[in-house]
Amino acid sequence: MSTKLRYEIEFPINSSPQLLYQYISTPSGLQEWFADNVNSRGEYFTFEWNDSEENARLISKKSGEKVKFRWLDENNKDTDYYFELRILEDEITKDVSLMVIDYAFEDEIEESSQLWENQVSDLKHVLGSA
Repeated sequence: MSTKLRYEIEFPINSSPQLLYQYISTPSGLQEWFADNVNSRGEYFTFEWNDSEENARLISKKSGEKVKFRWLDENNKDTDYYFELRILEDEITKDVSLMVIDYAFEDEIEESSQLWENQVSDLKHVLGSA
């Protein structure tokens, strides 16, 4: 069985880190751009897209900086894979960007990256920074 590879994509975002953090760390914020429906019970999140549902556990967060979700298997056990959304702010220019860290099989990285680009495009639209 092949393993998924880690990859990173950085997206410039015209937003304050505080506002952006609300959209990457709360179920209501994530539902605006990341998934059709997002529910949470404590650290456990359910993401729904069309007819598919994925479960993840919020394993770390730092206010105004980052969130990290670990995907769960069908038995709600942690998998080896996670996705992290990290807010970067240039100290000099104050430019803000969103770093996405995710995993995909080698032959699916391009498709997965395109999906992130589409989702972050939706995020920018919601933030009014498109």
